[in-house]
Amino acid sequence: MKRRHTSFVMAATLGIAGLVWTVSGDRVAGQGEAIRQSETRRAARPNQAAPRTADGKVDFSGIWEPDRKFIYDINDALKKGETLPIQPWALKVTVERLSKDDPEALCLPAGVPRQAPYPWRIVQTPTHLFMLFEGNIHSYRQVFLDGRKHPEPKLLDPTWYGHSVGRFEGDTLVIDTVGFNDKFWFDFAGHPHTEQLHTVERYRRPTAAALEYEVTITDPGAYTRPFTLYGGHAMAVDTELMEYICNENNQDLEHIVGKDPRNKYSTDKAQP
Repeated sequence: MKRRHTSFVMAATLGIAGLVWTVSGDRVAGQGEAIRQSETRRAARPNQAAPRTADGKVDFSGIWEPDRKFIYDINDALKKGETLPIQPWALKVTVERLSKDDPEALCLPAGVPRQAPYPWRIVQTPTHLFMLFEGNIHSYRQVFLDGRKHPEPKLLDPTWYGHSVGRFEGDTLVIDTVGFNDKFWFDFAGHPHTEQLHTVERYRRPTAAALEYEVTITDPGAYTRPFTLYGGHAMAVDTELMEYICNENNQDLEHIVGKDPRNKYSTDKAQP
């Protein structure tokens, strides 16, 4: 279990993510939904300008809160009125998948663009950008900013976070990633993908306190056309990442049954 000594108010939840209790003074949660709403955490001033590096680029460094649209159901991250262009076989897989089989619940990496329900840090250098994840296996993702290209597809070893190269288009950081494995789920709902997955992410930091995010997903193996998801992150201050090794004491699995009720494929909601 995970404990963080902060003052907060948290909703009690029992579902796919395991157990989360409301506690005053201590936070106790499984590796699933650990909702952080600390009363002592200050937000960066809304109108404060985004910091910049020595060469004038926007500096995306900092600790960021996860966007829950990229945790529960990516349908929620579509523009209003849009539908997910999922192929029939992939929809069947999504509906049939059970929460207990979710790789994230088994302490494996979340992949892209999925997020774990814990803070994460960006560390930006002139040649690399690193994303450090507090959740699950305490993993990281690296993005090359040194102008390199992707290797030939046959030279890529499929991985959880793929091979990422980044570039700046004005104040927007564009991250192009290929070389994924097909093991991670896009969300708690269970949306699958194949090794044909290609993501193009765009990060913007309009103020010091906000991170705007969009990702275009192309996977002709599981979806009929490319689609774009939208979200954002709030900067977390007065906190640090803490060491959290999910598989050290994973007690969630015994509580994970059925299907997460927060997605559109749940039995209490209309089927697509």
